Amino acid sequence: MRVVLLAILILAWVPVFSEELATTTETEIEFLLSSVGDSGCSFIRNGKTHSSSDAEAHLRMKYKRGKRYASTTEKFIERLASSSSMSRKPYMIRCGEAAAVPTGDWFFERLKEYRAGDQAAALE
Repeated sequence: MRVVLLAILILAWVPVFSEELATTTETEIEFLLSSVGDSGCSFIRNGKTHSSSDAEAHLRMKYKRGKRYASTTEKFIERLASSSSMSRKPYMIRCGEAAAVPTGDWFFERLKEYRAGDQAAALE
């Protein structure tokens, strides 16, 4: 009887936990998409340079189409925001006069700062 009761309690808790996780993931991904769009950085995709607003639009489109591949924010970065789905070439981002860096690295740094509660630093 205890096992059945415990199983019922666990099963009742799982959907709540899953919903909270999905909400957190959506919030983080939205932050990352907005941060690249607001960054003013250049986005390099398949050898061509694009504006930060074009980068945001492109990554939003990829996320909308490939949401099933992004069950976590980390998977979003790894599977959708780091390289071209067609050519497999890595995306790069260049901010100001700094050297271009892989977008995956850039997004992971923003995510780390965001999770640490430093949204101002994450937007830089």
